[in-house]
Amino acid sequence: MIKTSAIEAAKRFVLENFPTCQAALLGGSIVRGEETPTSDLDIVVLDEQLPTEYRESFIGHGWPIEVFVHNQVTIRRYFQSDCNRARPSLPKMVSEGIPLVNHPILPILKKEANTILRDGPPRWAAETITLKRYFLSDALEDFIGSTDRGESIFIANSIGESLHEFVLRVNGRWIGSSKWIVRSLKEYDPHFADEYIDAFEQFYRSDDKKPVVKLVDSVLQAHGGRLFEGFSIGKS
Repeated sequence: MIKTSAIEAAKRFVLENFPTCQAALLGGSIVRGEETPTSDLDIVVLDEQLPTEYRESFIGHGWPIEVFVHNQVTIRRYFQSDCNRARPSLPKMVSEGIPLVNHPILPILKKEANTILRDGPPRWAAETITLKRYFLSDALEDFIGSTDRGESIFIANSIGESLHEFVLRVNGRWIGSSKWIVRSLKEYDPHFADEYIDAFEQFYRSDDKKPVVKLVDSVLQAHGGRLFEGFSIGKS
């Protein structure tokens, strides 16, 4: 099947499946110019006839399509939920989105999404930083002491995700998952992102743990170093 152009395919999809919707946007990698051979169409639909939100996947017009269907209440609730978890997926889609079905509500939602993206996630409290510092320290000790290659790989995976979260959240920045871990780090500090990628690549390629250990210690040092002795939680 020949692929229809992204915008044309998205417009046809919305017309066929949501003919009475108030508004629709095309977001995701397509509108950022980051399309790959496996990219899908991310479409946000606003339909006030629906009592609640849902997400559904389709194949249409030669494209895999992910549709995120909301009304004005649920989309704002998801904006807040994404903000609280520090992964602004929906605000980002709305902010970047190309209108497929226009409506006066779209500029208002885009403005709200842009404000959320600009302000960043809620700041971590000192207690949260201490807790995350402890768990990152604990994982690092497990990594250093591990003599099983398989276990070390998955400890490294956990450290990679926790380290990216720690660095970004203590600096009031958005985090990511999967490919967005690296993208979020690059948006924050390209030099640190390069160090991060290089450290884990050296471990995965040659089993050299030292760059990962050095990187984690350099991050923790600014917050008092590794934490074990004296850490307590839940004690009355």
